[in-house]
Amino acid sequence: MSFTPLHQHDDDSDREPTDREAFTPGIEPQATWCPGCGDFGVLKALKGAMGDLGYTPEEVLLVTGIGCSGKLSSYFESYGFHSIHGRSLPVARAAKLANPGLEVVAAGGDGDGYGIGGNHFIHTARENHDMTYIVFNNEIFGLTKGQTSPTSPMGHKSKTQPHGSAKAPIRPLSLSLVGGASYVARTAAVNPNQAQEILKEAIQHDGFAHVDFLTQCPTWNKDAKQYVPYVDVQQSDDYEFDHHDRREASEMMHDVEDALHEGEVLTGRFYHDPDRPSYQQEKREHGDVPEDPLAERYHDDDAEWERSYDLMDAHK
Repeated sequence: MSFTPLHQHDDDSDREPTDREAFTPGIEPQATWCPGCGDFGVLKALKGAMGDLGYTPEEVLLVTGIGCSGKLSSYFESYGFHSIHGRSLPVARAAKLANPGLEVVAAGGDGDGYGIGGNHFIHTARENHDMTYIVFNNEIFGLTKGQTSPTSPMGHKSKTQPHGSAKAPIRPLSLSLVGGASYVARTAAVNPNQAQEILKEAIQHDGFAHVDFLTQCPTWNKDAKQYVPYVDVQQSDDYEFDHHDRREASEMMHDVEDALHEGEVLTGRFYHDPDRPSYQQEKREHGDVPEDPLAERYHDDDAEWERSYDLMDAHK
C-alpha cells in the first residue's frame, strides 16, 4: 500500500534530491528517546522529505517546543530553536516573517501543541501562516512520565487521572480545519513511507500545513503497537471523499477521530486548499511587509547596523 502524492509545486520540481544524511549532525548526539519510541519515525521521515525535496540544512529552520518532541531540533542538522513550552508556533511565525527565504518547520507534542500552545495553534491556523506544523501525538505527556494529555481517550488512567479521565479528548484534525488550516493530514510512525510523502506535501504547501503524527509511546502508554494496523484512506475503497471540499473533509475527520478512540487507525491527507493565500502573501499584497526582509536588511546593510547601535547608545 502506498500513498499517492499531490502534484509538486513548480518551484520545488527543479530541485535535485540531496543526501538525507546531510541532516544528521556532524557530531551526532546520543538519542535519549526510549527504544521503540515513535519519535524516531518522525526524525527519519523529516530527513527523507527534506532530502527528496532537495533542501540543504542552511535553508531550513526547525523550531521545537518542550517535551520529548523538543529533542528533534538536537538530532536534525539545520537552523534550530528550542523554544519554551507551547510556544514553537509564535517563534516560527516571527522567524518566517523576518526571513521568508527559510523553510520553516515547527514541532511539538500533543500536550505542548494542543494543550499549553492551543491558543497559538488556533490562531496560526486562522491566519494561515506559511509553515509546516508537526504534532507528535502519543496521547500522553511522555517527558514528564505519563500524565493525561488533551488527546488521552476518555477513561485513560494515569498518575493525574488514577480513576480514568472523565474528559473527552480534543479533536485535533477538526480543530485545525475549523481554525482555518489550508492543509490537514494525519500519519503514523509505523507507516514511514506515507509519513515521508505527507511531510513532503506539507512542506511544499504554501500556507499552514498541520500534520498530526501518531507516535507510539511504549514506555508510558504501554502498547507499542497502538497504531497498528493502520489504513491509508487515499488507498482504501472504503473511504471516498473530496479532500478539497471543506464539508466532506470535516465529515471525514469526524469519523477518523471517532474511529481512533475505537481502535481503528485511519491516516492520510484529509484537507487541502491550494488557493487560499498565506498570511505572508496577504501581508505583501497589503504592503505591510517591506521589500527587503528584516534578516537581509540587518545582515547586508552596515548602515542599518550603525543606526541600530546609535539607537542603543541613545537609550543607555
